[in-house]
Amino acid sequence: MSTLKKVIWPQVILFGDSITQFAFQANGWGSEISHKLARKCDVVNRGLSGYNTRWAKLVLPRIVPISEAPIAALTVFFGANDCALEDKNPAQHVPLQEFTENLKDIVKYLLSTGVSNDKIIFITPPPLQEAAWEKECLLKCSALNRLNSVAGQYAQACFQAAGQSGVDVLDLWTLMQKDGQDFSVYLSDGLHLSDKGNQFVAEHLWTLLERRVTDLPFILPYWGMWTQNVLRAAYCAIKTQVK
Repeated sequence: MSTLKKVIWPQVILFGDSITQFAFQANGWGSEISHKLARKCDVVNRGLSGYNTRWAKLVLPRIVPISEAPIAALTVFFGANDCALEDKNPAQHVPLQEFTENLKDIVKYLLSTGVSNDKIIFITPPPLQEAAWEKECLLKCSALNRLNSVAGQYAQACFQAAGQSGVDVLDLWTLMQKDGQDFSVYLSDGLHLSDKGNQFVAEHLWTLLERRVTDLPFILPYWGMWTQNVLRAAYCAIKTQVK
């Protein structure tokens, strides 16, 4: 008796902080990407709320071990916590130079597991709407602990690290503020994404993802093929009986 070969589904892994963890909520950017890739690959959410690149680098080997399902693409979306002000939020703050080196180290590890540069996409932190985020901070009895200008420095560092590592980058900080547009519509609380922000990320990320997944096959036959095969088998049986 022959054994059926297990179907191995390629993966798109979303690795990041809370903005990634929340990506599978209703209208989330991860949900949209997953919908587009149904029957082609698994979209795996590995967002870790509150994490910075220092901690991300430590847990990455437990998220992407060697010799697992083939990885079609992997996003690295950090910086929103790393850029926290050191004097206001020292627990999450990561110095700019260390942030840059951590991103490079993440790429080096991924390369060691067989994930090539062309499958990796960095995503910069989005801009920060300070007035809205300050309200969130006050609800937790703390002062404003992030600034948009500082988030921009980390976005630029992410952009540069991507270039030095030979990987693609989606620069949200710049794109969401392009031509002086009101970027607050992309944010729900000044830091995390609104529905419109999720849509923005999904649309721009898809332009980078599409060429990486366009050649992935549709996994398992289309249902109509079963009907065709049954009819073909029946026709062959009838033809044999007539003979």
